[in-house]
Amino acid sequence: MPELPEVETVRRTLEELIIGKEISEVEIRWHKIIKKPAEPEAFARALVGETIHSVGRRGKFLLLRLDHYVLVSHLRMEGRYGLYKQSDEYDPHVHVIFRFGDGTELRYRDVRKFGTMHLFSPGEETKELPLSQLGPEPFSDRFTPAYLEEKLKKTARSIKNALLDQTIIVGLGNIYVDETLFRAGIHPETIANRLSPMQIEKLHREIYLTLKEAVDAGGSTIRSYVNSEGKEGAFQLQLFVYGRKEEPCKTCGSPISKIVVGGRGTHFCASCQKR
Repeated sequence: MPELPEVETVRRTLEELIIGKEISEVEIRWHKIIKKPAEPEAFARALVGETIHSVGRRGKFLLLRLDHYVLVSHLRMEGRYGLYKQSDEYDPHVHVIFRFGDGTELRYRDVRKFGTMHLFSPGEETKELPLSQLGPEPFSDRFTPAYLEEKLKKTARSIKNALLDQTIIVGLGNIYVDETLFRAGIHPETIANRLSPMQIEKLHREIYLTLKEAVDAGGSTIRSYVNSEGKEGAFQLQLFVYGRKEEPCKTCGSPISKIVVGGRGTHFCASCQKR
């Protein structure tokens, strides 16, 4: 699943491609992607004549702001956007098409069909699911060491599971939790409320730095991720532990271990991240 760096990269490339374009038609080929309104036909009708003014992000969600609506889109496992000419051949996995008056169209492609789209009136998108219960952005002023300590002290879950909780902090998924915990020297099975203030301060710093470096590198292409221009990310070249099972640790040379924590495959170095 694309995490904050990948979604932010998609946001930035989309912003360069579609700002100012007016929607002339919306074609929905897989109705289950449309979650709000309940009738996909109403979704399509509402967007005709709307102009895209900005592309934002909240956690792992994209927010397309139009004249009278905010379109909240979650890419889930395999979702991706691309701008095409209307004469270009269609991929069979394209499920939603936003046609523009200039002869181009934004196509949403999703092999697994897990992505979602919600349409809200401006200001209402933060009051309802899927955005209403999200925690702070890791780059925001709200996300401080004191805030992180307050939240972690309230849970007896593993630190891995706590960091995956989008109500505590948004944007972190399996890749960047593993990477952050390695860089902070914390074992993924450590109970969250047992971390010391010093450990939490270091963890807070590494969350920020890891995500910033990943955004700067255009995200990580592990399987199929590409940005809206079809380009792969480069942060996978800098990964310390994720996807490197039995490879030597870049810090100490010990083999990288892989275990299951909370149902998620978890990579770590047993020497650098002692329990």
